[in-house]
Order: sequence, then C-alpha cells, then structure tokens
Amino acid sequence: MSRRKLDIDHTRERLLALGMPYAAEQLEHLLSDSVKHSTAPHAFLEQMLEIEYQAREARRTRTALRLSNLPPGQTLADFDFAFQPAIGRSRIETLATCAFIRAAETVLIQGPPGVGKSHLAVGLGVKGIEHGFSAQFYRFDELKIALKTDAHLPPARLRRRKYLSTSLLIIDELGFEPMSREEASLFFRLVAYRYGRGSILITTNKSVREWTELLAGDEALTTAILDRLLHKAHVLNIKGRSYRLQRPRAHPRNRAFLNPLTPTRVRKGTCRPNA
Repeated sequence: MSRRKLDIDHTRERLLALGMPYAAEQLEHLLSDSVKHSTAPHAFLEQMLEIEYQAREARRTRTALRLSNLPPGQTLADFDFAFQPAIGRSRIETLATCAFIRAAETVLIQGPPGVGKSHLAVGLGVKGIEHGFSAQFYRFDELKIALKTDAHLPPARLRRRKYLSTSLLIIDELGFEPMSREEASLFFRLVAYRYGRGSILITTNKSVREWTELLAGDEALTTAILDRLLHKAHVLNIKGRSYRLQRPRAHPRNRAFLNPLTPTRVRKGTCRPNA
C-alpha cells in the first residue's frame, strides 16, 4: 500500500509540473475507479485528459465572461421564442454556431424597445465565448465615450483596445440619440478597422433607412458605414410585442378574485352564491 501511495504521489507531482492541476486533484479517485471497473489504460488516460480539459474550459469561460462586460443571466436557453414568434428560432440556432464570428460577419438586430434584441445579443455573446472566441459588450453611449477618449491615441496603442481587438464586438442600443459629426467619424473608423478583421453585432431601434439622420445627416459617411456593415450581414427585424409591457400573470390563488366569471369552489354543505 505504501509503495502504491508513493507512486501516486510521484505521478501527481508530474501532473502538477506539466500544468495539469485538475487531473492531479482527481488522480486517486480515477485510479480507484479504474481498478474497480477494470478500465482499459487508454480509457483511463482519456478520462484523465477529459477532466483536465473540461475544468480548463470552465475556468476560461468564467474568466472570459467576467472580462466581456456581458450582462449576467441572459442566455439563448432563457429566451422565450413562443412569446416572440417573429424571430425564427432556426436563424438564431444557426447564428449560435458562431460561424459568423469566424467569418468576421455582421449581425444587425432591428426592432422597437422591449422585443428582446439585447437578450439575443447577450445570448449570442455567451455562445461565442463558449465556442472559444473573445467578446466585448458596450452600450452605445459607453462606446461613444471610449472612442472619444481614445481618439488621439497612436495606432499601435489603439489596436490593443478591446473594441478593436475582440473577436465579437456587441454594440447595444444604437439609435436612441443622433451622433455628432465627430462621433459619426469615430464610429466610421471603428467599423472600417473591424471590417474583415472582427465581427460586429449591433442592436438598434432604427431601420437602416433612418441611419443618415442618426449619423449627423452625412449621407456619404452613412453609405460608407452601411456598405461595410451590410456586405456580409445577418439582419433580423423584430416586430413583436414588448416583454416589458406584457400584463403580469395573476397568481393561481388570486385568479378567482381577479376574474368575476371564475367559478367559485364551495365546501360541501355550504350555500352557493346567487348566479
């Protein structure tokens, strides 16, 4: 027994030296389970590598989500497609493969407030991170501040900014306020740099026909931006109901009080109310 214990300790030390702490932590349990079930050597090795891989992926995902600035608690699994039938579930499932990120393509989600644009954007961002890509989330008012703050940085430093270096840039709530000429020019610089280099996902309450007004009334600049954004784009137009404006559902115990037509349950021996 002591000889076996020493061998386990030696193997654990080697795993730690090779940077495999999760496999080292589970080594004794894996060996015990392997002996109990007569696991083949190659299967034992596969189990050990799988434990290390899955633990590393979980750690990478947690770190990437924390650094992405994505709002928590909004995933595609939580999205109510039944409430919003205007959104083709198959299209979202296709986007969830994240091929658009690999191809540096644009996703444009248009629609009025409250229809789930931001939820879909965040959910796709989470999927991107799960697939191994980096993602960064900005509300447009936050992005404008960052662009103006960095406006005079030299190109070498500017390229290291997250809104340029990330695989997927998510810009939420574009269109609530028109841009100044300076802001529109900085936005063009951002789009032009990322064109062909990185994917952009934009949510907006404005259709592309209204973007000239949004971009300081500059038709030439608007054409240049849309030409790049829409060249390889997936455009989703949502015209459904607002989640925020839906009526709150009554608690089952309160329905009889809220609906006067609900039949009243009575106990045996009591009088029914008059019809």
